[in-house]
Amino acid sequence: MDTITGKSAIARPLRRRARRTLLVLAVATALAAGLTPAATAGPAHPDGVRVQDGRVELPVAGGTATIDPTTLRIEARTDDGRTLRVSDPAADAPGKPGHVTASGRGAQWSYPGRGLHAQARVEHGRLLVTLTAGRDTSLAWPVTGADPAASALQLPRGEGLSLPVADPFWNSPRAQLVGSEEDMASQLTLPAWGYTLGRGRGVSYLAPTDIDTSLTYASQGGRLRTTAKHTFSGGNGTRAYTVAFALTDGSPVAPAVDYRHWLAEHGQLGSLDDKIRENPETGRLLGAFHAYAWGGDRTAAGIERLKSRGVSRLWLGYDADDAPMKSEDVTAATKAGYLVGPYDSFANGRDKGPDTPPNSVWPDGVYPSFCVRRADATPQPGFHQQGCYLSSQAFEQAERQRHLLADRTRSLVANGASSYFLDVDAAGELFRDHDAGHPMTMAQDRANRLARMGRLTDGTYDATGREPLVLGSESAGAWANRVLAFDHGSGTPVDGRLWPMENGHFDSAADQPKDDTAWGGYMPAGAPDTFFKPVRVGDFKPEHRAAVADALKAMYDPAYRVPLYETALHGSLVNVERWELPFGKLPEEKTDRALLAMLYNTPLNFVLSDKDEREEQNVRELAALQRYFEPLHRAAGTKELTSFDWLTADRTVQRTVFGDGTLTVTANFGSAAHDGLPGGCVDATLKGGRPQRLCPAGIVS
Repeated sequence: MDTITGKSAIARPLRRRARRTLLVLAVATALAAGLTPAATAGPAHPDGVRVQDGRVELPVAGGTATIDPTTLRIEARTDDGRTLRVSDPAADAPGKPGHVTASGRGAQWSYPGRGLHAQARVEHGRLLVTLTAGRDTSLAWPVTGADPAASALQLPRGEGLSLPVADPFWNSPRAQLVGSEEDMASQLTLPAWGYTLGRGRGVSYLAPTDIDTSLTYASQGGRLRTTAKHTFSGGNGTRAYTVAFALTDGSPVAPAVDYRHWLAEHGQLGSLDDKIRENPETGRLLGAFHAYAWGGDRTAAGIERLKSRGVSRLWLGYDADDAPMKSEDVTAATKAGYLVGPYDSFANGRDKGPDTPPNSVWPDGVYPSFCVRRADATPQPGFHQQGCYLSSQAFEQAERQRHLLADRTRSLVANGASSYFLDVDAAGELFRDHDAGHPMTMAQDRANRLARMGRLTDGTYDATGREPLVLGSESAGAWANRVLAFDHGSGTPVDGRLWPMENGHFDSAADQPKDDTAWGGYMPAGAPDTFFKPVRVGDFKPEHRAAVADALKAMYDPAYRVPLYETALHGSLVNVERWELPFGKLPEEKTDRALLAMLYNTPLNFVLSDKDEREEQNVRELAALQRYFEPLHRAAGTKELTSFDWLTADRTVQRTVFGDGTLTVTANFGSAAHDGLPGGCVDATLKGGRPQRLCPAGIVS
């Protein structure tokens, strides 16, 4: 980013820029037995790898990477003569290295004292350094952000954040970032992070081996630092560790550009165009907002009311409860151009009781025999500490004979629903199962989930040949992008204080009475307050308001938001915010949330009920915003996000481009006009057309 004008170089198409300037270093760590004593020098390898004074130099796209095996410190010398600190030494020293040997396109060495083996090689212009462990151990590395030129940290919480490293808020306890640790497999939506290093340079870090890997945050001298930590576990099958480093042009979405290339190179990037060709029903997602319906709004009459109010496209979900949508309701929704799908979960099991959710009830023998068992043989507690989480391995072993998942799915789509929302499966909270009858590593848990989601997507869950389903899941990690058509949750950069806001336990224990009821509970049945009641900062108790305000700042302040997830995955799946945060829930964030949705070309989500006292306003806002969004998403929803730019130094005016200029969107989050665009408004221009303006404040209240 140009620190004088605030304008980043990303205004140029990312794809073209990536070919020209992206320098990728990938570090993968693999383990083996030790080699012979260290050498201090060696000849250049024919492919350009050189061992010099015990250090390994490898030619990579855009420069040369130098690894110090003694400490795992990495520097890069760029073609224009700059030296960048890619990683400081490992926080816990790996030990004295053995002999360094150059071979092929890389080099290898060992750490006999730690039982580690390292291999460095170059692929696709990236440097891969592979460490593998012969026994269970851990390593805190790479150590990132120490370069004095570092100016911003890119972090894939939800949609994504770019945090100035010296920002007082993010370095303070108010942000609750410093001192925390986030799991790469379940808490970050992409296994990637990055730094901007001054003007025109940056470093991107990828961790393809995200299981048993986490990212920790520290503040040193008032500047944000990060350290990755990996646990090498034989029982979890995680004794190999891969991290990828990329020297970039320093744009705020450069790590996501790098990760998109990585996915494509490894055949892991899905295509929404392909998904639509394979299942034309998926095309109904284009231009559609998303909503969950209660009461009469899930009936044919309710759908007719929505259509008459101007809601032309909609994904409509409903609980798989005792009053699901009927066949005539689904038919009406389909005729209206909507997609309809039940909410379900394969993850939880409980004894049947008056308060047991229907999707936690299974045929005899599933609960508790399918429970995930922890190392001490106790069941892994389920949702809200009720029942247990069910083992995906137990289901996979039983499915061919008992058809438990197939039967569940068939029963829920017997009304003609062509979509399905499967909670948790893509969210990344993976389990190791110690049950001797269905043992499972976290990697196997992920593979099982991908397999069963894939069967829903392609229709093979049903041997009778039912049409495939338009599948969505919760807070989808990037690893699930090929099997999903949409996701609810990865659009939200969740702050940890969201949970006490929702459950009412800021200071009290979960088994004690709530100490703040501002958010609302699960009554009334036709329009539960937890979803339908608008809540403002001032609605919370005075002692909780500062925490709530800081949480919302961390989640929604546009000065920190960047489209990392969309840069990596736009055109692969449709990404939406968390379903318990519908558009009407946070009135003070409505304008910014509407602008972000249009800027990122992502749908808004709503809740609908004829029992809601704000139904008239809710539908009016939905119809007006969806009317503006529809042509933009229908044109660009399957396209790559090719450019993101800050147009002002304070980051309040932002621009995105999709495809080869298919859609250009400029949003002004500030209060002053910029280049004719009023504050609080967005202009969107389809290729060859004229700008179309939306000012949400004139619509929402």
